Amino acid sequence: MTITAYERLTQSFSRIACLNEAAAMLSWDASAMMPPGGAEARGEQLATLAGLAHEFLASPELGEDLAAAQPQGDWEDTNLALMRDAHIRATALPRDLIEASVRAGRTCESLWREARKTSDFKAVEAALAEVVALTRETATILGTALGQRPYDALMSQYQRGITSEQAAGIFARYEAFLKTALPRAEALQATRPAEHLPEGPYPEAQQAALARALAQSAGLDFTAARLDISAHPFCGGTQTDIRITTRYDEQDPCAALMGVLHETGHALYEQNLPARFRRQPVGEAAGMAMHESQSLIIEMQAARSDAYLSHLAPLFGQAFAKPVTSAALKSRLRRVARSFIRVEADELTYPAHVLLRFRLEQALLSGDLTVPDLPGAWNEGFQALLGITPPTHAQGCLQDIHWFDGAIGYFPSYTLGAMAAAQLMAAARRALPTLDAHLAQGDISPLSGWLRAHVHSLGSSLGFNEILANATGEPLNPAYFEAHLTARYLT
Repeated sequence: MTITAYERLTQSFSRIACLNEAAAMLSWDASAMMPPGGAEARGEQLATLAGLAHEFLASPELGEDLAAAQPQGDWEDTNLALMRDAHIRATALPRDLIEASVRAGRTCESLWREARKTSDFKAVEAALAEVVALTRETATILGTALGQRPYDALMSQYQRGITSEQAAGIFARYEAFLKTALPRAEALQATRPAEHLPEGPYPEAQQAALARALAQSAGLDFTAARLDISAHPFCGGTQTDIRITTRYDEQDPCAALMGVLHETGHALYEQNLPARFRRQPVGEAAGMAMHESQSLIIEMQAARSDAYLSHLAPLFGQAFAKPVTSAALKSRLRRVARSFIRVEADELTYPAHVLLRFRLEQALLSGDLTVPDLPGAWNEGFQALLGITPPTHAQGCLQDIHWFDGAIGYFPSYTLGAMAAAQLMAAARRALPTLDAHLAQGDISPLSGWLRAHVHSLGSSLGFNEILANATGEPLNPAYFEAHLTARYLT
């Protein structure tokens, strides 16, 4: 039976997606299960898979099918446009550069894991310099092919439709907001007595059981997901085989539990993408800023709300046999503090962590900042934004995995996603007047159902701002995030 060019393309992209799924599972294993001695071999495995995927994507045959494919309909036409974009990117980049970048990232990440433990930046400096050099080469090639600035070409790999210039304007607005909001929040907080959680330990096994129960009650299907431990919490795997990881601290259970709820937001997005377009570009998530909005609307907007915390407190008490109140949880989970670690930062100061990385990675990419000078630039920038200086590199430039794994251009997605989450939550509250009553019962299903209809099921059929406009009535508007923070921390 003769098939059309478009049908051949869908088959090709399905094969490419399978290779990427295999790489995702190997990456999860490297972070959660693999012994240190496997790093070199794993780097070769991942480089080979990336090279094969690139070879298929850049093949002349695929290019011929793209040229011959005819319009099919709304979703199919968007799928075709996304296929063409992927092909342009692939044909611009030589396979040896793809493989070298993956290999360098895997080697650097492995060294980073040990360097972070000992706060030894020198131990990973040379490897990071190689990652940055290869990323700069990639960005230059992609920028030329796409008619974009090199950094914008990298950003668009993670979130299409937002430029560095637009992000810089959004972040500058937030920096001005933070300058007055942070001292106000600190002053207001100081006037209110803080109730503390009972002292630990909070055994890891009980934390894991409660975390799993919370994720399940939020809608995560554990017949197609699992929860494990890694140095840096993440959500990976595939749509039908989700892999969530977290890390546990027996003196502070909140970090792990909120981390799992955060990753559950990512997982719900993946599990509810349109099944009809699975393994097709249009069936994928609409970018990492949109992905981050889905994790943050579950963790920050819903799970840290007054209503949900009133439900969570007795669950804490039962799980750990300790007297836990919602006021104590609120003090722990909504305390504003100038701190060093991004993943532990409060909502108000978190964007400052992202702003610092946004500026530094642009400077690294342009060559204005060299890798050996990164620790000093980090500390100087942190002092300027939050008025404190990290005492160690582990609390400074070594804390995140992203740069060491080659993910430059990713960080803006975090704060853009937080802003989108606030905007989506405002729209969900308008659409669901009884939402808080459900959250007080631990029931997130009305919210997740609304998100499934307005975000998840759309895949990449629309862009970031188009999805927001359809769901909320307007494209990204930082005012919703500022209003959320004002209501929660300044009143």
